Formats: sequence, structure tokens, C-alpha cells
Amino acid sequence: MSRLAGEGHEVRLLSRKPITNLPPNVEIYLWNPPRVEPPLGAFEGSQAVIHLAGASVNQRWTPEAKSLLRSSRLDSTRSIVHALSTLSRRPDFLLSASAIGYYGDRGAELLTEASGAGDGFLADLSVEWEREANLARALGMRVNCLRTGVVLGTGGGALPSLLPVFRLGAGGKLGNGEQWMSWIHLEDWTSSVIRLLKNDFPSGPINLTAPEPVRNSEFTSILGKVLQRPAFLTVPEFALRWILGEMSSVILASQRVIPESLSKSGFDFRHPRLESALRSLLQ
Repeated sequence: MSRLAGEGHEVRLLSRKPITNLPPNVEIYLWNPPRVEPPLGAFEGSQAVIHLAGASVNQRWTPEAKSLLRSSRLDSTRSIVHALSTLSRRPDFLLSASAIGYYGDRGAELLTEASGAGDGFLADLSVEWEREANLARALGMRVNCLRTGVVLGTGGGALPSLLPVFRLGAGGKLGNGEQWMSWIHLEDWTSSVIRLLKNDFPSGPINLTAPEPVRNSEFTSILGKVLQRPAFLTVPEFALRWILGEMSSVILASQRVIPESLSKSGFDFRHPRLESALRSLLQ
């Protein structure tokens, strides 16, 4: 939002709660999905809709949590597409969140946007999520589903939760550490989305990951190196499954995803390599 506003775009922000001290070219609209329909005023006259709503997967997947994960994604997307269908003049395109969880656990297989869906709860949910978003194509809109990897930033996500453990010298690989991790620096994620807003991409999924995925053992080793702390411990797979239950599949799944569509478009990643990306954030 701040990047778009800073570049002079008029931004309409859908939020559950009021937000103050916004830039003058950012307007807030209250929306509490999935209970109510989104306000049409947020979409009227817009060029594009960026839909990122969805409850965090970083919780134990109880039946209630799974229900929330589904409704927060499927119902909110369904509501947005329905609202768009009622407009006489619709935005040109919809960028809708998805996840590399779409691919499931695929070992060392190199995964592009052309790769098929995998198995498991998160893969099945991502397939349904994208199906709901792609209904907007029947409205004459371009639709891109953003299959996002692990986003590295200091304001939230995976990295801040890892830092206290690693700074204590208690960090290390998860399971056997052989699983591939596909990540992206927050700055490159934002630049990728802006690139999609400005370029004539066709409808279809977009992998939002850095071009150089790493194994978990390499990720933890490099993080320890950047923090100048040892990172030689191991969290056994059985312990992760005992503590996290089914959600541990997100951590242990191997997804070697590359951003083929972005790379072919000539997109220039500012942080293509993990060590320099982490140093830019932590030093």
C-alpha cells in the first residue's frame, strides 16, 4: 500500500478496522469478510483489485482452524468476484493471493507455473482458492493468482519468529533439512506485484519466489552466519509433528519453486540470493 501510494496511485484499502494517519491518496473502506459483502465503492472506477485476505496457516490445524482457513480464503474471494459482477464497468484485472502450497510436497522437482497441483490440505485449498478467483475471467477481467513463497521481511511472517531462537544460538535445521525452501524478499514481492499492475501479463498463476530456492539446512546455516551465531541444532521431524500436528507439513514439505513467468518478463530481482537478502534485512 505505502509503495503504491508513494508512487502517486490512488489506493482504496479494505480493512476490518479503521486505520488512521494514512497518506492523502489512500482511502479506507471497512469490510468484515466473510459475514458481509465488500463495499462497491472500493471497486468502482478502479483499474485493479489486489486481494490478499486469508487467515494465517501458522497455527495448529484443528477442525475449527481448518474451517477458518477455508472460509477466510474461499468466501472472501467469492464475495469479491460477486461484487465485481454487479459493476457496469469493472476493473481490468484481479490479483488474488495464493501460495506455493499449491504444489504440495514435491522433493527436488523443479516447479514452474506449468506444474500441476500436489496433494494435501493446503494444496487442495489452494486449488479451490484459485478456482474462485478465476471465475472473474468470465467477467472479462485478467486474473493472476499469486503463488507466494516464504516472504522475508522484518515486520511479520516467518523471519521475526525465527530470530529470537537463532540469536540465542539455538537455531538449526528442521527435520533432516533436505526440504527445499522457496523464499522471496519483501521488497521483491512488492516490486513483482507492481510489475504485474503495469505490464500486460496474460491470465494465469504467477510464482512469487526468488530465482534461487535453497534447502532448509542451507537456509538455517546462512541465517546463523548472518547473525554470527551457531546454527547446528536439529529439530527432529517427530517433535515438529507432535507440537504442530498436521501444520508441520508446511514446514517439512519440499517445494523447489522458480519464478518462470517473472523471469521471462525480464523482471530484475534486487535480492536473488539468500545471504544478501538476509543481510539487507538484518544488518
